Amino acid sequence: MVYDIKWIIPKLRNPSSLWNIASSITFVAVGIFSKIIIEWLNRTTVYNKHIINRALDERPKNVPLITVSNHHSCFDDPGIWASLDLRYLMDRRKIRWSLAAHDICFTNSWHSYFFMLGKCIPVIRGGGVYQEAMDFCIEKLAAGEWIHVFPEGKVNMFKETMRLKWGIGRLIFESPVPPLVVPIYHLGMDDVLPNEPPYRLKIRKKVTMNYGDPIDFSELVEELRVSKVSEEEARKAITDRIQTELLKLKTITEELHKNS
Repeated sequence: MVYDIKWIIPKLRNPSSLWNIASSITFVAVGIFSKIIIEWLNRTTVYNKHIINRALDERPKNVPLITVSNHHSCFDDPGIWASLDLRYLMDRRKIRWSLAAHDICFTNSWHSYFFMLGKCIPVIRGGGVYQEAMDFCIEKLAAGEWIHVFPEGKVNMFKETMRLKWGIGRLIFESPVPPLVVPIYHLGMDDVLPNEPPYRLKIRKKVTMNYGDPIDFSELVEELRVSKVSEEEARKAITDRIQTELLKLKTITEELHKNS
């Protein structure tokens, strides 16, 4: 029997003050725990951290942020964000919303509440680009918030070059204000939390995180709109651009990881 998640997004749309307090506590607890794992118990090197700091501190309030990254381990989120300064981790309003697989993170009410408090949005894999989770993300982008996406759509256990899912193309194309898009590539997270049993966190592993230069999609989106291509063609063109930039960043990060 599949757990019913229809109630989740309506609840995320209308959080109470008590909910926001509980969410803040969740972020602080998970943030500190993850920071201990990533920064204290493992050897983590972060390149170009100023890019994400600038995006969080200096972008105009109405400009949304989208981050995209590869997905090698179930610890990628929150592991990636453990390298952020504590002032971000302790501010629920600044931290990301993240798309999370409904059949992994939202399998019962306890799991659902935990991930909801962590600003995770249940996405149905195979449910297409027009599902409610994507609509909710566009609402948040319209409010100038931060959305993180793993566009591979699943944990890429074998680090293959996979065609990215077109949902990210829809988010960028339909965002009322062109978002700031920051690519991230990381290596070593699957050593910290392997993808094979017994699924225990490891220590003294090497992790490399690399933030790429922000991608400006305003010109491409305008060209696509003026040329009146189909929505499908627009999504593909945008997603292909992200794939190109992530592959470039992958090559750079692999060299940094090897030499660190």
